Amino acid sequence: MLRQLKRIVQEVNQIPVLDEALTCLALRLKEAMRVDCCSIYLASYDQQHFTLMATEGLSKDAIGRVSIGFSEGLIGLIGQREEPINIEDAQSHPRFKHYPEVKEEKYHAFMGTPIIHQRKVLGVMTVQQKRKRRFSEDEEAFLVTLAAQIALEIAHAEARGALNLNDDFSKKQWQKSLRGVPGATGLAIGRGYTHNLKFSLRAQMLRRSSQSVQEVAQYREAVRLTREEVEGLTDRMQGTVPDDVLAIFHLYQHLLDANSLGHEVEARIHAGWDAASGLKMVVESYINQFRGMDDPYMQERAVDVEDLGNRVLRHLMKTSHVPAPVPDKAILVAEEVSASMLAEFPRGKLQGIISMRGSNNSHAAILARAMGLPAVMGLTDVPLSLLSGKEILLDGYSGEVIVSPSQSIRQEFQQLIDEEKELMGRLQQQADLPAETKDGHRVELLINAGLSAELEAMNSDVSDGVGLYRTEVPFMMRERFPSEQEQCQLYRAMLQTNPNKIITMRTLDVGGDKPLPYFPVVEENPFLGWRGIRMTLDHPEIFLVQVRAMLRASLGLDNLKIMLPMITTVNEVNESRRLIRQAFYEVAEEAQLDGQKLVMPEVGVMLEVPAVIYQLPQLAAKVDFFSIGSNDLTQYLLAVDRNNARVSALYDSYHPAVLKALKFIIDESQSLNKPVTLCGELAGEPGGAILLLAMGYRKLSMNSFNLSKIKWVIRSLSMDDARLLLDEVLELEHPHQVRDRINRHLEALGLGGLVRAGK
Repeated sequence: MLRQLKRIVQEVNQIPVLDEALTCLALRLKEAMRVDCCSIYLASYDQQHFTLMATEGLSKDAIGRVSIGFSEGLIGLIGQREEPINIEDAQSHPRFKHYPEVKEEKYHAFMGTPIIHQRKVLGVMTVQQKRKRRFSEDEEAFLVTLAAQIALEIAHAEARGALNLNDDFSKKQWQKSLRGVPGATGLAIGRGYTHNLKFSLRAQMLRRSSQSVQEVAQYREAVRLTREEVEGLTDRMQGTVPDDVLAIFHLYQHLLDANSLGHEVEARIHAGWDAASGLKMVVESYINQFRGMDDPYMQERAVDVEDLGNRVLRHLMKTSHVPAPVPDKAILVAEEVSASMLAEFPRGKLQGIISMRGSNNSHAAILARAMGLPAVMGLTDVPLSLLSGKEILLDGYSGEVIVSPSQSIRQEFQQLIDEEKELMGRLQQQADLPAETKDGHRVELLINAGLSAELEAMNSDVSDGVGLYRTEVPFMMRERFPSEQEQCQLYRAMLQTNPNKIITMRTLDVGGDKPLPYFPVVEENPFLGWRGIRMTLDHPEIFLVQVRAMLRASLGLDNLKIMLPMITTVNEVNESRRLIRQAFYEVAEEAQLDGQKLVMPEVGVMLEVPAVIYQLPQLAAKVDFFSIGSNDLTQYLLAVDRNNARVSALYDSYHPAVLKALKFIIDESQSLNKPVTLCGELAGEPGGAILLLAMGYRKLSMNSFNLSKIKWVIRSLSMDDARLLLDEVLELEHPHQVRDRINRHLEALGLGGLVRAGK
């Protein structure tokens, strides 16, 4: 069964056109299960019906013409129940509905299963038999398993296929809407720009072309260059590697022969595909053939074929692809956006970000929010080449990406951008006023720094200090660990920006979704692994150098605080404080020789691992302050990897459990007389700020871009109303209910313009 499943899925995946793939699927399923009929229906949520898309056994004339309502017939029943149905005689079932066009009168036995992707019914797959019988458990399991495997392919087929028409084939603009995960709020219009696009067959988008003569010529030139490359490799390795390794290059030479790959690729080109698409289809067909073989040695050859295909593709793209200059209004598109990537990009041209990997609270999303750039994350299974060079409307609130928009849609979108700019202008008018509620409660608004020096310096005057300085960013942007002197210069510049305001520096917090390129750590689950204080305590030489740099940078100043990340046990605090004292005595002794006096900074811990919630009294005796990292606390409380787009919808700081944990922490901290700051993303959301103030938080640290927005919320708020709202939402069951209630409260305060901006 497993081998049959693999072969069916592999064969279907090789077919670029969805209709043809579904036809193949119906035929192969009918053969594998030895049934009389197999049919596939796809859901249309706009029309609220299932359409017959492929069949082997029903009337072919019904394909694309017969639609069954979501609440009609057995197909509708399967969709409603979201589970398989197995019936001995379908025509006697009370939900059976006769459609004369499909001509199924001769069939009695019926089994169908929904095709579901991420909780959404995409369609229904059915098998039928003329005689009355109940399908076996093995047959039902086979159908369900196949539906589950094929669901992802169907989910992304439209996204891959609808935009792949070339200007050669289509004279009109094709608009397509794609859906990702909202990463950073805001709207942007720009042209997709791929950063250092790597040529890989897996990521290659299938495209049509009518210029077959030109495409064949480009393909043959790429093969010629690849053959020269392979011959050079063979000559260099002759006599230095075993014969079986050299045999791989002989395989390459054989496949590059015109009678092998070349004949098939050129046939695909003449069938209407461009050269890269023809190469992709043929090479992936060979890969699947090798992987399907029984001989392990032959299975391994699939890797060699893929490598050869990528070599040809690289030469092909170099001969036909000239790197485009960065457009004036660019939407940066990358597999994963990094700090260094953003640092290198021309700032004046960057309008927004699309990251194929990551989710709402991945590091890339936090980078985007810090820079005030709208971002969409987790655009899974959409090739980069699909977006490169296309005009894009990017909605960071909903996660929608509209490619090649129509003129009317573009005008509507531009109007939304203009309205947003007008709102931000109104917010800036209150930027210099104190952050104080209508009934006199003063709030400290701090910024999270370390990502964008330009923006942070711009907002340092209107903030009350820095609640979180991310020291890891300079580490991530280098090819080695920065020296003590290099770190000292960076920290000194930050402390001197505003010497009368507190700067809280977090010690190195790498791991999880923030790896160091020169210090790779391979773990199955990096968020639960060697990160934060765990790593730096295992490498005291790194920790001591960093703390010494912070202390040296603070000489003559009195505005440094040191914060320890990812604390799980009291012993970690004890060990950290021992090393901090050691560094302090070393720097103090050096400073004394120069006639300077070093002040011991306050030391605090980040509360982000749920275990520390129940150790607050013990921790309070060891540290000077607490700071809550609500991003990681939410992730760990809800057991959700915030980088995983499949479960990102479950990550929500408005979850009742998260809100109750935050309430418990502030109540406990106040009883221990220990100051506490919240420096997660929740602090920068209008609704989050209201709830936090109602709980008792008076220090909020956020991305500088959100300062004016949160200040406006605070100045519009009365604490009594906020506490009533908090009491109400703490009794709710679902994060969506909490958001809806908060949005109604914002509307009542006259802050409706922030409902969208606070999502």
